[in-house]
Amino acid sequence: MSQRHPPDDDDDDTNAFRQALREAGVRRLAVNRADPGRPRRRDPATAERRAAAVAAETSGSTSRTSDGRVAPVRPSEFLDFALPDLPYRTRSQLKRGQIVWEAGLDLHGYSLDEARLEFESFLKEAVGNRMRCVLVVHGKAWGSSADYPVLKSHVNAWLREWPTVLAFCSAREIDGGTGAVYVLLRRRGQPL
Repeated sequence: MSQRHPPDDDDDDTNAFRQALREAGVRRLAVNRADPGRPRRRDPATAERRAAAVAAETSGSTSRTSDGRVAPVRPSEFLDFALPDLPYRTRSQLKRGQIVWEAGLDLHGYSLDEARLEFESFLKEAVGNRMRCVLVVHGKAWGSSADYPVLKSHVNAWLREWPTVLAFCSAREIDGGTGAVYVLLRRRGQPL
C-alpha cells in the first residue's frame, strides 16, 4: 500500500529546510485540492431551459420539439448556439470540425412532420448510444409556400429546445456547410 506522504526523515538538511519554512511563515495546507476560483455564473435562461426540459420529460409527452411558428433563417446563414457554461475550447473545436461526428441524419426529401419524427428518433438513439457529436443535414431549400428554408429554420429551433444538446453550429464545407449542423450532445448522466 502506498503512503500519501513520505515518512519524516531525521536528516539535518530536511530539518533545516522545514525550520526555514516555519520561520518564513509558511504553513502546511489543510486541504490538498485546487481552488477552481469563483463559481460559474448560472444563466437564468439556461436554468429555465433545463427546468422546462425536465418538466417535458416527466409529463410524458411524445414530442420534444415544437411544431409552431419558428424564426426564419437565411439559406446561407451560419447557425451557432451553445449553452453559456460550455467551455470555450469545446465550442471552438466544434466550429472547426475537430470533434468527429459519429452518426448523421439527412432530412432532404422529408415533409416537416416526417423530418420532425426522424429528427427526434435520431437524437434519442444518439443519446441512447452515448454519442458525443452527430451531423444533421437539413439543406437550404426554400419551402413550397415559405420565403425561407423551412427545414433549416425548424432544425435551428428544435435543437435549441432539445435538452441534451450542448451546442450546435453549421458544418464545414466538406460536411455540408450551411446546409448541415454539427450537434454536440451531453452523454446521459454526464455533466459538461
